[in-house]
Amino acid sequence: MVYIEEAHVGDIGTVFRVTVYDTDSAGATSVLDISAASTKQLIFGKPDGTTLTKTAPFTTDGTNGQIEYSTVSGDLSKAGTWSLQAYIVTSGGEWRTDVGTFKVYDNL
Repeated sequence: MVYIEEAHVGDIGTVFRVTVYDTDSAGATSVLDISAASTKQLIFGKPDGTTLTKTAPFTTDGTNGQIEYSTVSGDLSKAGTWSLQAYIVTSGGEWRTDVGTFKVYDNL
């Protein structure tokens, strides 16, 4: 996952970019080609325990395993520690990434 340096309540245009990886039975990790994904979402966990699910387009064509979302008005509505997880669906199954966290700071 890509972690942002800093986000504030009400920020618009903050880009969250996630790379989806696959780990095989031997423990080797590689970028997962998600170009055939029919569902690509980023699920944001707010500090109050509620979630916000956003459609996340590919950064290119999906072969690099990356999806991203750029915040709009109302998305970053609460200060505190947030969590983030990608959700991908292909004809072969459904996958979720590890959960990452980031901080949203209050304003004056």
